[in-house]
Amino acid sequence: MESCNGVVVVSAIFNNHDKIRQPVGLGSQTLVDTCFFMFMDDITLQGLYEHKLIPQNSPDYKVGVWRIVKVFSEKLYENPAMNGVIPKYLVHRLFPNSKFSIWIDAKLQLMVDPLLLIHSLVVSKDADMAISKHPYYVHTMEEAMATARWKKWSDIDGLTQQMETYCKNGLLPWTTDKLPYSTDVPDSALILRKHGLGSNLFSCLLFNELEGFNPRDQLGFAFVRDKMNPKLKLNMFEVEVFEKIAVEYRHNLKKTGNVKAVSSGGGESKKTKRERSHGHLVLTDSSCQNYLLKMWGESHS
Repeated sequence: MESCNGVVVVSAIFNNHDKIRQPVGLGSQTLVDTCFFMFMDDITLQGLYEHKLIPQNSPDYKVGVWRIVKVFSEKLYENPAMNGVIPKYLVHRLFPNSKFSIWIDAKLQLMVDPLLLIHSLVVSKDADMAISKHPYYVHTMEEAMATARWKKWSDIDGLTQQMETYCKNGLLPWTTDKLPYSTDVPDSALILRKHGLGSNLFSCLLFNELEGFNPRDQLGFAFVRDKMNPKLKLNMFEVEVFEKIAVEYRHNLKKTGNVKAVSSGGGESKKTKRERSHGHLVLTDSSCQNYLLKMWGESHS
């Protein structure tokens, strides 16, 4: 990992939640200048053994372009989604000599050469980071409400506390005052970075939020971005670009062994009392009232 000194493409599969998908459209020089690393836990590796994709006693795991890194289960977070956050946001720590990185969720298949993507979306835009806009939401609170409504995270009390904390500490809905940031909500399944002060600081600060609250990284994204100094140079590209870059597949839904099935957001499948009774954020008489009034005012103006 330390010898990867150019571009690194990183993904992860925990709890056997996805399949390995090979990137397509790679140029003749790409495998020379680009490293591909996939992080996995014991349970996911066991599935590869069973399907004869890798030999069980091999010291050097590789499937197609992906070099497999085995992460020992006893060293992990209890939540599989949080384990994926480690390579997703601490990639500059894991690959200290790489100049650029691309994080790609395992549910995606990369359809464009990574060197071309880095050049067109990061280098030519003089950006620290490039990430797609969310296809539906602009405001952080919209994403938080959808997270509760669609049960992407089961701890509704925790979500409410997170939003209350952000509102108390200055989170505002998106307006044109935030330009050149064109939205507060990204689609974080694909993240391109130039490793340096801006993206490294942002990644570490956001990781702290995810560990402190939950691994739903879209919720803390704008709070960290708007508060950090120096400011992040961010290229938030259009959804249509994202759809040309990658193809999205469904997660594996089948249970593996004795491991509990988890939601796509990593919350436990067991519902909390709060979720059964409400399934939505309760923010009446809260510090987020000004946020909500401003958001709805902007939406209906």
